[in-house]
Amino acid sequence: MAKPILSITNPKLGLDILTIEQVQQIHAATLQIIEQVGVRFPSARALDIWEAHGARVDRQKSIVRASPALIEDALRQAPPAYTLAARDPAQDLPLDGNHVFLATDGCGVEVLDLHSGARRTSCLQDVAEIARLADATPEIGFHWVALSAQDKPVHTRGLHEILAVWENSTKHVQTESIYSAEEARAAVEMAAAVAGGKEALRQRPVLSLMQCSASPLGHDGGSLEAALVAAEHGIPTGFMTMASCLTTAPATLAGTLAVGNAEVIAATTLLQLAAPGAPVFYAAAQTASDLRSGAYTGGGPEDFLFGAATNQLADFYRIPLSMGAFATGAKHPNWQAGLENSLSAFMACVVMSDMLLGAGFLHGSRIWSYAQMLLDCETFAIIHKMMQGIEINEDTLALEAIAAVGPGGNFLAQKHTRKHMRQLFLPQFMDRRPYNEWESKQDGAPDWAQAKARQVIAEHQPEPLDPSLSHELVRIIASLEN
Repeated sequence: MAKPILSITNPKLGLDILTIEQVQQIHAATLQIIEQVGVRFPSARALDIWEAHGARVDRQKSIVRASPALIEDALRQAPPAYTLAARDPAQDLPLDGNHVFLATDGCGVEVLDLHSGARRTSCLQDVAEIARLADATPEIGFHWVALSAQDKPVHTRGLHEILAVWENSTKHVQTESIYSAEEARAAVEMAAAVAGGKEALRQRPVLSLMQCSASPLGHDGGSLEAALVAAEHGIPTGFMTMASCLTTAPATLAGTLAVGNAEVIAATTLLQLAAPGAPVFYAAAQTASDLRSGAYTGGGPEDFLFGAATNQLADFYRIPLSMGAFATGAKHPNWQAGLENSLSAFMACVVMSDMLLGAGFLHGSRIWSYAQMLLDCETFAIIHKMMQGIEINEDTLALEAIAAVGPGGNFLAQKHTRKHMRQLFLPQFMDRRPYNEWESKQDGAPDWAQAKARQVIAEHQPEPLDPSLSHELVRIIASLEN
């Protein structure tokens, strides 16, 4: 039986980084950008939809300018809550504003090998092994396909990846690797087979799609057309802005929020125009460019502030949020990874982002680390404990136990201790050993996490797919390849 998924719910901590007035300012700026500057939609089908609803379309430049009324009316069609379904219904995830679920990140191209530790190009076996590890890890609520299966054909790579996850996990699957309408239709067919038909898929979407924008103020044509196919079939779809201060967005945080918001809101509007009521989500992973190199940072105080602010924007539009966190700029599990991941995750959790992405990634979502995934899960478990706050009642005040022990005693033998002791956090990887023991062994959390990952992948047996279903999924992929 699968372990219950760990989620943050009914939090005792909260934070608003922006005032209501500031959120409205960003919204007003967003509407002005979309109406006056425009957003690029390089897809004939997308342009047709916009034009049919009264937007101004520049066909030559693929730029759409839409009125505030068109944007706001369409956004009101988006459902504020829905469920990400899993192959195992017990692992369904409600996106209702009162849960935070952790997931892996997506589309990495390199991996620190599970056995040698060497950096190498990712392949399909890595996708399967990560899914197996995540399936056994209760902190992971769903899978965003972490690595690119670069040993498979480009035009069906995303399909091979989601099949590998379904074969190795019963949790919900999300992917960023569906880049064309043809591949999207095949993905829908596969998801329908898993769910029990297209109507069953609409009721219980076992697959969701993530698409990245092309900052500033643009989108990819193939991704748009894939998203439209998904929306038509009730598959939850989100657009992620990765606008970066200084390079693909203004140098200011407010300007970057406005650019990223315009990208996400314009694309979300498109899906509602095409399929009113389609489940959608807001996705964001804004960052700052490094002042010395101009490179994407993947960590830092700007990221943490963006995470908190973006949640308020998603709440303003009444749609769920998928927030990029954890994907540190560090190259190995180290001090930087721990610092950036703990702060970004805490900020995203304290504002109750529905989906929290990034577990397992290093170097700004480029390099996967099995050890880092488990260390990130421990960070999430710590935050989960913190978000529960402190319970104050007659029992927890322990006055009888205090009186029984009195001055100078200890509480080890008390019934009250036995009753409550397991509520204390017990880490897997934090080093609490005596100094002499550490000095003699010179190992630590990354070593233990890597060993744990190897053990789980070797021993864990996920609930298998029915052989006939596996055969059907393989057939669907083969039909597109042929």
